[in-house]
Amino acid sequence: MGGAPGFGGPGGPGGGFRGWGAWAERIVVPADQVFPLPDRLSMAEGAGLLMNYHTAHFGLLRRGRLRAGETLLVHGAAGGVGTAAVQVGRAAGARVVAVVSDERKAQVARDLGAETAVLAGEGWLGRALEAAPGGVDVIFDPVAGDRFDDSVRALAPEGRLVVIGFAGGSIPQLAMNRVLFRNIDVVGAGWGAFLEHHPELKAATHAELVRMVEAGFVAPLVGAELPLERAADALRVIADRQAVGKVVLTVRPEEGRER
Repeated sequence: MGGAPGFGGPGGPGGGFRGWGAWAERIVVPADQVFPLPDRLSMAEGAGLLMNYHTAHFGLLRRGRLRAGETLLVHGAAGGVGTAAVQVGRAAGARVVAVVSDERKAQVARDLGAETAVLAGEGWLGRALEAAPGGVDVIFDPVAGDRFDDSVRALAPEGRLVVIGFAGGSIPQLAMNRVLFRNIDVVGAGWGAFLEHHPELKAATHAELVRMVEAGFVAPLVGAELPLERAADALRVIADRQAVGKVVLTVRPEEGRER
């Protein structure tokens, strides 16, 4: 729900970013925030591509330095940005271990390409280390909270923990001696803040994601589509942790214009 889809134009369908005020039937978006959408994606799928996949690409490939053959662990792997990380990680050639809250979401993660899916409430650290005995190379973490300490323990030497957000509700603290003696990196990935200083990355990142779509690795999962007037219901789906993939608000189509 962080990106607002555009309605296209003479050049074909497109979508745009709007940080605030995007829940409306018409919005104005700066030209440098509008990107073409691949023909194989619907407008709802395009809404997921714009925000979630840009964040996952930046977090994994630039900040996390993920390489082919490495093991990637994704927290919240059935959510909007989590499903994006699973697919971008697979596109980069990584093995993916997904951490989710229930078996329904575990199946979602497996369907998207995760090799292993473990439940957060059932000793996820031990299960993850069974799948990656030497530790994982990169952790994509939009949750933090009480999982953070075990995430640090899950890293292999020279592993990278990429902090995306704090959906777990608390901001953890880290004893730096653990970073020093275990030879690990803990890095932040604030895509929006980074773009303030490197706006040229938007177009380059989008072009890379379009290639992943065309190669068949990326297909944004839309878990729910609700009309704009039910925006409160959409927020409840997210707040109640029932969402899988992207929750999208749609607007009424106008004559001569696609949704």
